[in-house]
Amino acid sequence: MFSLDPQAWALFALAGALAGFLAGLLGIGGGMIIVPALILSFHWQGVPPGVLTHLAVGTSLASIVFTSVSSVRTHHDNQGVDWPLFRRLAPALMVGSVLGAQIAHALPARALQLVIAAFAIWTGGKMIAGRKPGAEDHALPGRTGLAGAGGLIGVASAIFGIGGGSLMVPYLVRHGMAMRRAVGTAAACGFPIAIAGAIGFIWSGWREAGLPAGSTGYIYWPALLGISVTSILFAHYGAKSAHRLPAATLKRAFGVVLILVGLRFLAGIH
Repeated sequence: MFSLDPQAWALFALAGALAGFLAGLLGIGGGMIIVPALILSFHWQGVPPGVLTHLAVGTSLASIVFTSVSSVRTHHDNQGVDWPLFRRLAPALMVGSVLGAQIAHALPARALQLVIAAFAIWTGGKMIAGRKPGAEDHALPGRTGLAGAGGLIGVASAIFGIGGGSLMVPYLVRHGMAMRRAVGTAAACGFPIAIAGAIGFIWSGWREAGLPAGSTGYIYWPALLGISVTSILFAHYGAKSAHRLPAATLKRAFGVVLILVGLRFLAGIH
């Protein structure tokens, strides 16, 4: 049977701290830390393999609700969020995220794990390469173009259990937005993605067999609590440290970790 021991609480808290700090510092979204940590924790503690990956993704999205609030407050205080653009993107992000949750639910557990592994390796490779997306001298697209981009980012974010920063930041910078403002705006966009995605995972997992006690659909509340307490605090410190720490070096180190995690998942969790 699944049991929640002190080691699990410690892992949830550590994952939340690291995810929150990196989300605030790099604008990458804490899901790339939280999802692998939860998959491994659930595996070690006996959650059935048919639901553990979906449970990890859904819980990760729910935790990003809290991480994004803490991070966005700091970015907002530094005039780092384009709120008019956020309001134009939010509806499409939410629709896409709900749809992505249903797509993730339809995928077999192993297939979802492989998709997450491939995305982790791709993201890690981008971070190691260290290339910043090149700004182009043209405006963002109109309402239809923004809706299409927001919808696609929402779908992908829900499937991977992320806040969308690794997809949104390059998109905004390629359309002429300054990097720092793109990071803050992407952090804000993580909130509607996480809210809608969490609701989608609750709905899709509502009657799923094999979920541990303490779950509502694919949201596991003890893990969400353990992650959120530390992620809220450390997201604030990450955002404050964005101007002081060597972000490029940290990105490359994190990229190596992501590639190793992705390779582990490709080989299978044993």
